[in-house]
Amino acid sequence: MSDLYQIHAIRYGHLERNAAANFIGGDEHDGPMPLDYFVWAIVGKGSTYILDTGFDAAAARRRRRTLLRPVEQGLRSIGIDPSSVRDVIISHMHFDHAGNADLFPNARYHLQDSEMRFCTGRCMCHPFLRHAYDAHDVVAMVRRLFDGRVVFHDGDSEIAPGISVHHVGGHTAGLQVTRVRTARGWVVLGSDAAHFYANFEQDRPFPIVHDVGAMLEGYARMRELASSDDHVIPGHDPLVIRRYPPSRPDVEGIVRLDRRPIA
Repeated sequence: MSDLYQIHAIRYGHLERNAAANFIGGDEHDGPMPLDYFVWAIVGKGSTYILDTGFDAAAARRRRRTLLRPVEQGLRSIGIDPSSVRDVIISHMHFDHAGNADLFPNARYHLQDSEMRFCTGRCMCHPFLRHAYDAHDVVAMVRRLFDGRVVFHDGDSEIAPGISVHHVGGHTAGLQVTRVRTARGWVVLGSDAAHFYANFEQDRPFPIVHDVGAMLEGYARMRELASSDDHVIPGHDPLVIRRYPPSRPDVEGIVRLDRRPIA
């Protein structure tokens, strides 16, 4: 089939963290449970789509995150020139998913109406809700809008044959997941609909959340969209790197999600 895609998960950042910080109500064991930061490249015949754009070195310093490598470097290591990308999907506008403002100069950006309303509206009056947003990223998106480079979606939309976005909310008002047709079936890139496998496998929500009920319903929605639970990919779990084969044997931290898990 012509609308089958490769999916590369590209790890670019890291944060040491304990399990208690990753679940509402904490975790009784509270051992180390770090976050990895990813962007995703969806590669078809003659077209490449990028899901999320990560953060840069300046944001890493401000937020006290470890930048393992610039996002551009990760993309180029698998043969993707950012200037050639024509479509970028933004799962939501948090700093670690919508940064690197100038990295894709020729792309149009796809996001939900409700996410743009959320990050430019009255909810940003509350420090708790705006903490994970960077004003620079939001302003950059507004500038793209006036440059004719933003495509808004309201709910479920097809980006291209074999690629669609689906609004689930929860973590933010306008968070969307991305469904991709691959040789192994339908893969759902959850981004922050579930930070870890444990969030959706155990119905234990992550504590940075706009709507807990929507987050829980989002777990069920991802399962409906995916070919199986093994086809649901969380947004920050280091286990992703262990479970999937490398995209290139000589490059660490980039794996193929369109292939079957190896662990």
